[in-house]
Amino acid sequence: MTLLDVTHLSLDIGCYPVLKDVSFHIEPGEIVAVTGESGSGKSMTALAVMQLLPERARAKGYVTLNGTQLLDQSEAQMCALRGQSIGMVFQEPMTALNPVKTIGAQVMETILIHKAMPREQAEARAREVLERVGLPEDRFPLSRYPHELSGGQRQRVVIAMAIALRPKLLIADEPTTALDVTTQAQILSLLKDLVQDYGMGLLIITHDLAVVADLADRIVVMRHGEVVETGHTGWLLRNMRHPYTRMLFAASNHKVALPDPPAPAPLLEVKGAVRDYKTPRPSLFAKPGTFRAVNDVSFTLNRGERLGLVGESGCGKSTLTRAILGLEPLQDGEIRLDGAPVTNQLDPAVRRKMQVVFQDPYGSFNPRHRVDRLITEPFHMLPDPPSGAARRDLIAETLTAVGMKPEDAGKYIHQFSGGQRQRIAIARALITRPELIIFDEAVSALDVSVRARILDLLAELCAAYSLTYLFISHDLSVVRTITDRCLVMQKGEIVEQGGTEEVFSNPQHPYTRQLIAAAPVLPDLDQGAA
Repeated sequence: MTLLDVTHLSLDIGCYPVLKDVSFHIEPGEIVAVTGESGSGKSMTALAVMQLLPERARAKGYVTLNGTQLLDQSEAQMCALRGQSIGMVFQEPMTALNPVKTIGAQVMETILIHKAMPREQAEARAREVLERVGLPEDRFPLSRYPHELSGGQRQRVVIAMAIALRPKLLIADEPTTALDVTTQAQILSLLKDLVQDYGMGLLIITHDLAVVADLADRIVVMRHGEVVETGHTGWLLRNMRHPYTRMLFAASNHKVALPDPPAPAPLLEVKGAVRDYKTPRPSLFAKPGTFRAVNDVSFTLNRGERLGLVGESGCGKSTLTRAILGLEPLQDGEIRLDGAPVTNQLDPAVRRKMQVVFQDPYGSFNPRHRVDRLITEPFHMLPDPPSGAARRDLIAETLTAVGMKPEDAGKYIHQFSGGQRQRIAIARALITRPELIIFDEAVSALDVSVRARILDLLAELCAAYSLTYLFISHDLSVVRTITDRCLVMQKGEIVEQGGTEEVFSNPQHPYTRQLIAAAPVLPDLDQGAA
């Protein structure tokens, strides 16, 4: 019997149609990937299966799990099915976990709510599933809290919660978007193993087409709430018939033409940088120690050059970035920008030469302010900021440079899509014409076509403004596309550096080879179509 059968599913919220005649199915032990751009209806399809729909939502059609029509179930009946028959893994584990409850309590919660077994057995099951997802009790006791774990470890806890009662169907909504390539590979391998071991069906929602090609048995491509193409993975990759499917896969393999870097002239110099943190006392009788997050890091970034920085979560990328921005003190070594020392007591004249673009543009903007105020926030660092007509002209010029309209200055940030918000974030970084821009995972949360447009924008801005930037990302394909040189960081140290293409095509360090091997790669589409 088919495990999940979605037939002619349509969904309206108020008078707005969100899903239109969506149909697909999942067999036991099968992995089906639903892919498409942001707003295509991927996540809403998953929520319709779970019956976790917003108010005023009206669903029509058939969503059957082992023959049970879910759209006819009451909320009480669905509560009995969620967790027991259907498990859900969300994109951001920190928001899915309760920060004040231990991981053991949270895994046990599903078991106890469904009264599947007594508390003693529930605790034993929690240990069992946490060990099954790679968190054995000798290293990760049930008494740990979410903040004591890394991002990948927290995602394993969320998976343990979802499989605690061995549901027949597991839904994973963008489960690896924020993870580095090696952690992503581990999580995807874990999900594949769980499907094989338990015979469950897996519905994975993702915009990462390399993940789709490597993991899924079948692919469902969605656009504007409709299924535009579906089929077995190998067949679909060889026979992409819909123009939108071809566009998505072309965007995933998107190449960017960067201008040639100018002659070397150091702008940023990092020499022997060391950053230590004090660690808490492991016991009442032990002394606190230190953790070295950045260890003897040295490199230069020349004017007009684009430098990439890659490495796993916890390797020291973020700590090094904060030190470059003057937000973290060094225990040893030095950082200089245009010859001036960078410290945590940074001279405003030096600080205004740097800007940063963050991963989440919405989170880095005040939602109560209009765009004109948001992108001119850096003006407070200028000794003589423009005003009146000069200010309006500069706002209009900068918005136009990033592909927005001058009239967008009067709007609020919630009125824009994710890609547009990132363009506005780039406008804020550009408006004071800084010497150095740091892009911190600036495209990791964007779907492939939006990401391609942002990367093209960066290439255009490089040519127009001779940009110098440090591009930090866990997405190796993006770093390969958008940088001239690349640094590879592991456990606080730079283990390899050189020209980007040379590092990727001929990696010397075992860790670099491990990173590249862990990154999912799309098959050659030209050969596939032949």
